[in-house]
Amino acid sequence: MKRIAWITDTAAQLDDVFIRKHNVHILPLSVVFSDGSFRESIDLTQGEFYDKLRLSKVSPKTSQPAIGEMVSLYEKLQLEGYDFAVALHLSSGLSGTFESAQTAAKMTGFKVYPIDSKIGSFPMVKMIEIGDELLADGKDVEEVVATIKEMTTKSKLSFIPSSLNQLHKSGRVSGTQAFVSNLLNIKVVISFEDGKPVMKEKVRLNKRAKDKVTFSLRADMDTGTVPEVAVIHCNNAPDAEIWKNELLQEFPELKVQVAALSVCVGVHAGERTTGLSWVTY
Repeated sequence: MKRIAWITDTAAQLDDVFIRKHNVHILPLSVVFSDGSFRESIDLTQGEFYDKLRLSKVSPKTSQPAIGEMVSLYEKLQLEGYDFAVALHLSSGLSGTFESAQTAAKMTGFKVYPIDSKIGSFPMVKMIEIGDELLADGKDVEEVVATIKEMTTKSKLSFIPSSLNQLHKSGRVSGTQAFVSNLLNIKVVISFEDGKPVMKEKVRLNKRAKDKVTFSLRADMDTGTVPEVAVIHCNNAPDAEIWKNELLQEFPELKVQVAALSVCVGVHAGERTTGLSWVTY
C-alpha cells in the first residue's frame, strides 16, 4: 500500500486523538500582536489569545505558514518514505495558505495534492476523516481528492458575532455600523459563500439570528442527509452548549458536537461568537 500523509492547518482545530488516528501533519496559522507573532496552538492557547485580544488596543493580524515551512515539511515526509500527501487548507477566500501550498509543491520532487477547503473548522475535519476512510478502502488518491472537492460545495458554516466591535477593529465594518448594531441589539449572520464570508442577515436579538441559521440547517436536512453538526464558538462554550441542547430537543437523532473556532476567526469575529457548521450528503 502507498504511504499517505495528511496535511492541514490550525483552522481545522483537530484534537490530538484525531491527529494520531489519521496521521495528520499540522501547519500552524499565526496571530501577530504588537509584541510579536504567535503560532496558533503552539505559542498561544485559546485562552491566552482572548486574554491578549481584550487588552490589545490595536487589532492583531493573521499570518499564514511560510512557504519555506511547507517545503521543509514536504521534504521531510519524502525522506520518511511517504509516497504523497494530501494538503487540505483554510479557504483561499480567507488566507493565502492554499496558494502557498501549490507553490511549495512545485518546489519539491514530492507529490502533494493541495485542496482549497473553501471553508474552515468542522467541515475540514470531516473531509480528512472521510478521505482517509476512502484511502483505507483502496480508493485512488485522485478519486479521494475529487470526493473532497465535492464536499467543499456541500459544506456550510454560519456564525453570529456577539457584537460588531471586533469586526470594526479589524476593519470589516465601519464605526457607525458597530455603534448602531450595539445600540439596537442588531445581530448579523455571516455565512460562507463560494469560499468567502458574507454578511447574510441582520436581525434583532440573538435568538432570531440563531433561528435563521437553524432554518438553513433544516432546509438542508429536508433535501439531503445531515448526520452531524458542530456548534462552533469563539471562547463561548457555555452558549454553544445551550444551542447544542436546543438542537437535540428538535433533532434527537442528530449528532451534535461543540467545537472551538480557530483564533484566526476570533481576530475578526470577536470573543463570544457562536455558529453552526455541517456537511450535507
